[in-house]
Amino acid sequence: MWYPIGSDRRAGLPSTGRWKLQGKPMPEKRQKRYEETRDQLLEVAWAEFAANGFAQTSTENVVREAGVTRGALYYHFKDKTDMFRAVVDLAHIRILSRIEDASASAPSITEGLRRGCLAFLDACSSPDIRQIALIDGPSVLGWAEWREIDTKHGFGALRDGLTEAKRQKALRADADPMALAYLLSGAMNEAALALSDPELSKTRRSNLRRSMEAALLSMLAAFET
Repeated sequence: MWYPIGSDRRAGLPSTGRWKLQGKPMPEKRQKRYEETRDQLLEVAWAEFAANGFAQTSTENVVREAGVTRGALYYHFKDKTDMFRAVVDLAHIRILSRIEDASASAPSITEGLRRGCLAFLDACSSPDIRQIALIDGPSVLGWAEWREIDTKHGFGALRDGLTEAKRQKALRADADPMALAYLLSGAMNEAALALSDPELSKTRRSNLRRSMEAALLSMLAAFET
């Protein structure tokens, strides 16, 4: 999960694009209603999946809380897993937005990377993000599909950011952006899971956070010029 410096990804719901009806663009008013219904379903599904986990979430609850029919739900999503996939995608978008906001004013690409590391940990300290993106995401969708989503919104951007840092000679000539991206991404995902453990005391979480921040930043600094 990462960010491309200067990107313009938005923090809201995934874009549905312009849908078509019988080969023609959907009328604007209908398109708007379509997107509003889908957005409402996703927001309710987010709350349900975050609070109850995938296994304990029912489509009946989502339909009732969203105030739509079951037909509307299945018009937008094939099944519960398809709806969850869209929620995981949304979680990655929101994480990335937090990281982009934190790094936007960085004076250099390496400082942007450092700020991004810390913003990622902050974003993933949310119980909602932890449950949806880090716990249920890989187990429900499978590692390959979860990685595909992560690459679309995060890992690929991290790799690209590191590649740009090397191009600017901010990283050592022998630094491998792909290898470093794997290393940082894996370390940050594990750190985020540990830090979001609800059973950690405030003091323990604070100490753990400082140690993890130092380790991540040292890892990055080791490859800087």
